[in-house]
Amino acid sequence: MLNHLYPLSCSFIALIVAQALKPFFYYAVKREWVPLLCFSSGGFPSSHTAMVTALALSVGLTEGFDSTLFVITLVLSLVVGYDAANVRYYAGQNIQITQKLIKDLQYLAGLKLDDPIYFTKVKEVLGHKWREVFGGCILGIATAYIIYILAVI
Repeated sequence: MLNHLYPLSCSFIALIVAQALKPFFYYAVKREWVPLLCFSSGGFPSSHTAMVTALALSVGLTEGFDSTLFVITLVLSLVVGYDAANVRYYAGQNIQITQKLIKDLQYLAGLKLDDPIYFTKVKEVLGHKWREVFGGCILGIATAYIIYILAVI
């Protein structure tokens, strides 16, 4: 029997599984083991998308797919996925371009940029590619559905 914490549990389990999988997928592609990817944003799969997708499906399964609560969680999932693949992704791209421009100005133009702002460490990977968001979505759906099946049996 499902309890009222089922949607919350599904969400956090999906988040943890997505974060735990990141080093393995990175290794499969790059052949480099980076366990600290468990604690980073970006990469495959999107943990944010996995979390909100698991939330939406678990709410749909418990409250009904015609409920207002399901519609709210579905819209939230769409916003988070869009934000991860567009707004946050392009912000990360902008950071990379800006950092490259600063290095080029220092090296090629010989400018001495001594303001501390130019040396601020900024995270380059903020968002996701669409395939990473899609992977998070599939993971979130699978997590919520597997937990639902196990709880009903």
